[in-house]
Formats: sequence, structure tokens, C-alpha cells
Amino acid sequence: MPSVSAPVDPASRAVALLRDLGAGDLPHPGGTLLAHLERVRALLAAWGARPALELAGLCHAFYGTDGFAGALLPYGRRGELAELIGAEAEGIVYFYAACDRAASYPVLADAGAAFRDRFTGRLHTPSPELRRDFAELTAANELDVVRVDPAFREKWGPSLLSLFARIRPLLSEPAWRDCRSALTAPRPDGGDG
Repeated sequence: MPSVSAPVDPASRAVALLRDLGAGDLPHPGGTLLAHLERVRALLAAWGARPALELAGLCHAFYGTDGFAGALLPYGRRGELAELIGAEAEGIVYFYAACDRAASYPVLADAGAAFRDRFTGRLHTPSPELRRDFAELTAANELDVVRVDPAFREKWGPSLLSLFARIRPLLSEPAWRDCRSALTAPRPDGGDG
């Protein structure tokens, strides 16, 4: 019988670990957490994201987030995830998970503004690229939920559109188009509002 080898590409290894940690069984709008993570990765890929950002989209809930309390892996085990998906992708995952949204969303587009790490309480000023990655991942994450949960869209759509309009300079053109399309109420004549 041939031996079964472990998946070799980082995305397959990440999906295998997500399954092992129960993400395929955790309820999430639109099905399971794993299904959500895979849709976020696919959306980032559709927007032309580089591989590290796509992997971060797939793995963005490993340490929990400010909006999703459950952690699949304690952030103290960052080295394990970095070994699996690469240091760049893991850095994006950590930054996304550690973001104190209430403190950071209002200043995300301000190049010199500090972010508060909700795990450590430390303030730091992220690079412009990390801010763009965070904005893009945030848009992909929220748009996925908006598309699968009409009640979420109804409740949070206007404030999300306001957030994404405010951070527009950080978003790619495809991401911004999707934000407008998904969050702008259709006009009575059938056009976009």
C-alpha cells in the first residue's frame, strides 16, 4: 500500500490543520467556519491578492479576532502557524487577530496612527503594506458574511460601507468595487444606489 504523504502546499496544510482543529464543525454564517475561511481566501484571490495575503485570509481566525472570540490555536503558538504558512502570512494573521477594532478602525487610514494590540496592550505603528493587507482582509471577511447573512447586511451594511469608504485608499480597486456592490442598496429602478 502506498504511503500517504502530508499535503505539500501551505494552503492544503492549513486546511488540514483547520479540519483537525474543528473549523469544519464550528457554525458560522453561511455554514461552517472552514467554509467561511475558504470563501474569504477565494475572494482575496479574485481580487488579485498575493499568496501570503490569500493564506492569511484562509487562516485569519486561528487566534480568534476582536469579532470572533473562539481561538483555534493560542497565539502563543505562533511559530507553529508560521512554519505551516510562512512568516509573512502568519504576521498578517496575528495582526488581524490582535487588532483592537474599536481603537483601530477609526484611524486605519491615518499613516502615522498607532494600533493597539488587544493581546498585549502594546501600541505600534504598522507599515503601509500591513495596513493595506488588514483593510483588504477586513473587506473580504465582512463581505463574505454580508453575502450569506441578510440580517447581518441589514444591521451592519451602512456602517461597513462608511468604514470602507473611509479606508478606500487602502483597498484595491476590485475590493472597493465589491464593497460598493455588496453594500449599496439597489435603487428602485434596479440600478446601484
